[in-house]
Amino acid sequence: MITSEQRDTLRGWFAGRVPEDLFEELTDLTVDREEITVIGRIPGPRLAEGASDAERDAAVQGRIQEFRERTRQSRVEVAREAEHRFGRKVSWGVECGGERALFTHVAAPVMTRLRQPERQVLDTLIAGGVARSRSDALAWCVRLVQRHTDDWLTELRDSLEHVRRVRAQGPDTGPQEAGPQDAASQDTGPQDTAPDDRAESSGGPA
Repeated sequence: MITSEQRDTLRGWFAGRVPEDLFEELTDLTVDREEITVIGRIPGPRLAEGASDAERDAAVQGRIQEFRERTRQSRVEVAREAEHRFGRKVSWGVECGGERALFTHVAAPVMTRLRQPERQVLDTLIAGGVARSRSDALAWCVRLVQRHTDDWLTELRDSLEHVRRVRAQGPDTGPQEAGPQDAASQDTGPQDTAPDDRAESSGGPA
């Protein structure tokens, strides 16, 4: 788990490195062992007074797509530098007109061992048409837990951060905790990236 100091370092670097005219505001930055997701706000489209909801939604989607295509090269350059500096893939997204859209994502495999009763839960989800495979069913379970326990997870993360701060105030008893670059250098297994990740994060064909 990344510390608040490491997250602040990442947020500060992106705030300084992202071109000033790219976003109105850097609204969110999240990070884990594999990925940094950068979300910024962009101006909404200008619409005539009395525009319908359908017209508004279409205009917002068009503005998001226009921004994505127009800024691709700039984002690729920033992503290359960040990946070299922090050892993580970079994903992008925007907020526009009250909507949030993610352009890229990293799908990282997570290995686990499950006993028969747990496997039966996954197989039931598959049989019921909720999921297509055991891995898909497991991801569905994680999303379900996340949706219903956000407050508990937030409290747990805050508690872990408090433990880290207390531990850092004590005597040095071993190697220092890895920073963003060190933590990312650990072997986390293969990563499965979407086509847009290769184009917009790693500098592949746009």
